[in-house]
Amino acid sequence: MLPPSLAHLVESLQILPGVGEKTAQRLAFFLIRGETRKREQIGNALLTIGDKLRKCQKCFHFCESNFCDLCERKDRDPSLLCIVEESLDLLAVEKTGAFSGYYHVLGGALAPLDGISVSDLHLAELFLRLKKEDVSEIFLATNPSLEGESTAMLISRKCMTDFPKIKITRLASGIPCGGDVEYTDELTLRRAVENRRDF
Repeated sequence: MLPPSLAHLVESLQILPGVGEKTAQRLAFFLIRGETRKREQIGNALLTIGDKLRKCQKCFHFCESNFCDLCERKDRDPSLLCIVEESLDLLAVEKTGAFSGYYHVLGGALAPLDGISVSDLHLAELFLRLKKEDVSEIFLATNPSLEGESTAMLISRKCMTDFPKIKITRLASGIPCGGDVEYTDELTLRRAVENRRDF
């Protein structure tokens, strides 16, 4: 019932994560009702990102040169390395202001059922980096999912064998701020109990 060009736009928008048919239709109609200048601005941004965006040669976060802004900074603690699955995770950790070291973006987590294996992640580069740099602590900030836990376990085992002097810490998990104990799922509550700390 839509003209082919509009139907193609709706179909293309559904490629985005979390965007179903209705949301894609709303976005498409917003775009066609808007000013031509705004559509061109969005279109140009999408075209430009493919030409300019690349991955940092050190940590694999997105950047527009060989190294990202974080890797270029000299005010960070080189002995601390935070390992995350994706760049969005890096941004979330960095936004807390609680971590002062550098990062390493794996590019995902081990998920054999989805075809993601060790060779699909930036693990070889991580271990090479640990050989070259004077890292005293790695902070595993992978997701508390089955895939994230498997990835963290693989990294920690390799580090215990090959880099025994490096301290390994893990992102704590438990009850969220403002949450109720009685409504917390069993796994989350168990982790909260296991990771309890002095008060």
